[in-house]
This record gives sequence, structure tokens and C-alpha cells, in this order.
Amino acid sequence: MITVMDNTDHRLIAELRRDGRASVNALADRIGVSRATVRARVARLQQAGEIVGFTAITRGDVADAPVRGLMMIGIEGRGAERVMARLSGFAQVTAVHSTNGRWDLIVELSAQSLEELDRVLSRIRTLDGVTSSETSLLLSSRRARSR
Repeated sequence: MITVMDNTDHRLIAELRRDGRASVNALADRIGVSRATVRARVARLQQAGEIVGFTAITRGDVADAPVRGLMMIGIEGRGAERVMARLSGFAQVTAVHSTNGRWDLIVELSAQSLEELDRVLSRIRTLDGVTSSETSLLLSSRRARSR
């Protein structure tokens, strides 16, 4: 079922992403509609599958790994599976995604310090099959989605 969303729906979803625990009153005030409109739209968006859930982010989710980054990796030839297998052995690797475009893999990294992140980046760059990489530090996170 395809849901046609208007500007109010998009603003409501943006507010829920910013604060998933906001009250109906607060949401109504922020987007300039009635409480009944907020309730009806949230229910319609949930029923249509546009809103699939709500989540909580704990202090531990952020504090356990104060240094986080994304590493984009270029792979030589058909070595992606071999590199992915090697990456799974790194404690600092929290996820590995295959992708299209310029980069073959995107790796999510978590470390206790910049020095630890630097060491793991150096180790990954020396893996057989890795031809290039680019890393970005994650400075802040505004929302998280669960799948």
C-alpha cells in the first residue's frame, strides 16, 4: 500500500525522529495542528507501514564506544567476501555493508579512543585485497533506526 504523505506528515515524522517520546500535545504544538490530527496521522502512518516502530537510545549505546566512524573500502577484483570475512574478526568492526558506486564496502567502526581507531584503520588498510579507503568520524547522532 502506497501512502501519500503531505508536508504535515513529513513534519510529524521529523518531530518523532527528533523525540520519539514527545507527547501528542507537544507534537501538535510543534507542527501547528490539533491533538486529534496528530493521533489520527500517527495511527494512519503506522497502519500504512510508514512508521514501523519506536526505539530508545541509552547512554550506554553512546558511551560504550565514544569514537565511531565509517570506513569506505575499495576492493581489488573479486576479493570482497575474503575481506568481509577478515573484517568480522576485528572487535572494533560493528557492521560491514556491501554497496555499489565508488566503494565496495562500508564498515562501521567503534573504538575507545582515536589512537585505537587509528590502529584498526591501519590494520584494515593492510588487508590483502584492500586497494583504497576513506574514513569519516561520526561526530554526533540525531536518530537511530532498528530493522
